[in-house]
Amino acid sequence: MQDEFYIKRCIELAQKALGKTYPNPLVGSVIVHNGEIIGEGYHHKAGENHAEINAINSVQDKSLIPESTIYVSLEPCAHYGKTPPCALKIKELGFKKVVIGAMDSHDKVNGKGKKIIQDAGIEAVSGVLEKECIELNKRFFTYHEKKRPYIILKWAESGDGFLDKDFKPYSISNSLVNQFVHQLRADEHAILVGTQTALNDNPGLTVRNVEGTNPVRILIDFDLKVPQDFRIYNNEAKTLIFNSKKESDENNIRFIKIEKENFLQNLMNALYKEQIQSVIIEGGSFTLQQFISANLWDEAIVIKNENLKLENGTKAPDFQFKAGKISEFRDNTISTYYYNFNKN
Repeated sequence: MQDEFYIKRCIELAQKALGKTYPNPLVGSVIVHNGEIIGEGYHHKAGENHAEINAINSVQDKSLIPESTIYVSLEPCAHYGKTPPCALKIKELGFKKVVIGAMDSHDKVNGKGKKIIQDAGIEAVSGVLEKECIELNKRFFTYHEKKRPYIILKWAESGDGFLDKDFKPYSISNSLVNQFVHQLRADEHAILVGTQTALNDNPGLTVRNVEGTNPVRILIDFDLKVPQDFRIYNNEAKTLIFNSKKESDENNIRFIKIEKENFLQNLMNALYKEQIQSVIIEGGSFTLQQFISANLWDEAIVIKNENLKLENGTKAPDFQFKAGKISEFRDNTISTYYYNFNKN
């Protein structure tokens, strides 16, 4: 139980950097001596110190380290990247014990970190709160294991199942939900819309109502119909335009050529190559339905305003699944669906 308590703290620490560590995972670490936390840290940003190093640096009396246990939510790395391997640092300092939440399925780690530690004669335990630690890094694990981003479908619909009124933009969700949506954008790596949504709504797809990093914007626009003076082309965020016309880099805009045939698979391959670890599919109805029909999603967030009746417009996607979680936001309901939950 003690191990679970400290791994839970590692998860809490790791979550502080949600949306800021790409392409690295979220990791937290805690150092415990005689039942007392003497150091803790988390990975803030790619290229900066890893969680274990931040935790080690925070220990005031380094002489206690050989009698201490280091807890870490993800297996310590075993390779040289922008920083040296954490497993070697743990070995060098001679910790008494290492407790790991989840093992790292990344090719460069995958058991090697734990092996370095054990070969040094240090006790190493793994799989503590493993499910929670995998959930923490669902984006990272999906990206490396499935070679595609973690996919979140998201839309807002009226009580009678429309996305807009008379095919024109209409505000469906309340201000509280709008804040939730902007937090979602800040937490995820990228956000995607199709041509029609970009033309109808002229969205900026940035984070405005909360503090956070703007996601990478992705536009599917085969024939480049969206005018370049639209907001999606402004310089507020890195933007990928998937099209059938051209391939080029223009400041923060990257045009990527893509075939219409096997489009979704081609898109997944391209996003994997661009190191996009998670993407919110924000519309429109046609684009969302493509992902639903292909069973290509991990999570879906459906915002519903039951009291609003729009009577005519774009129909919400056909989505027959069981919600894993339902939250009330004043007069709006947010239902969250999990693909694996519905698959079992």
